[in-house]
Amino acid sequence: MLLDGKKVRDEILVKLQEQIMQEKIKATLAIILVGSDEASQIYIRNKEQACAKIGINVQKYILKEDTLEKDVIKLIDKLNKQEDITGIILQSPVPKQIDFAKVSGLINPHKDIDGFTKENTYNLYLNKKCLMPCTVKGIITLLNYYDIPIAGAHVVIVGRGNIVGHPLSLAMLNLNATVTVAHSHTQNLADICQRADILIAAVGKPKLITKEYVKKGAVVIDVGVSRVDGKIVGDVDYAEVAPLASYITPNPGGVGPMTVAMIMENIVDAYKLGGI
Repeated sequence: MLLDGKKVRDEILVKLQEQIMQEKIKATLAIILVGSDEASQIYIRNKEQACAKIGINVQKYILKEDTLEKDVIKLIDKLNKQEDITGIILQSPVPKQIDFAKVSGLINPHKDIDGFTKENTYNLYLNKKCLMPCTVKGIITLLNYYDIPIAGAHVVIVGRGNIVGHPLSLAMLNLNATVTVAHSHTQNLADICQRADILIAAVGKPKLITKEYVKKGAVVIDVGVSRVDGKIVGDVDYAEVAPLASYITPNPGGVGPMTVAMIMENIVDAYKLGGI
């Protein structure tokens, strides 16, 4: 069965739009882009369109490729102090002169829509309320929508990055899953993946996960995004794996739309936190 991220996203956006209207929420998202990365521009357009759909204002700050780190920090400090700014996103990737982890970590944790600050990461670690990383939250929301049990399931995550793999492992442990995290030094990867009730691939290696990696009836979540011959390709070889999986995400159309939906949800949550 297909885990349709677009369908679930659309339902979430409708509910958020109703909530924003009923509660008269006036939220503004500040998006900072340093440089002119083509993929980043597409991601920003997707966020703008979702914001427009549900009634959230957007302020964009497009900075030159050679912008100094200290100037980005100044802008973030300014936005942190503005009461009319509900949330802040520093779009990645950033040019080499900017330390993304350092600079994004300076965002007010109550305005940290991406959930990357130390405070939000620590609260996730402690299983406390926080602004959770949007892709992580999107995966969990998608599984919940289709009534796929997480508690007691063996979740294998291929990838240990700071944006998906690492925080996702914490979130799944908090939901009482048994979690295995595989990475570039993992031996016998196919054997480990075959033990998964829920297999999540998040490494950015096109079609890494083939039928040899998946047990019959497993749930397969494809987070990876790569471009091959001008087309978006995931970490999962969909044609090979789909016949084995009980549930599987398309790519595109699975995790990506859910990430956008969770950005919107985090903005509403940030509004309730009150910013400063």
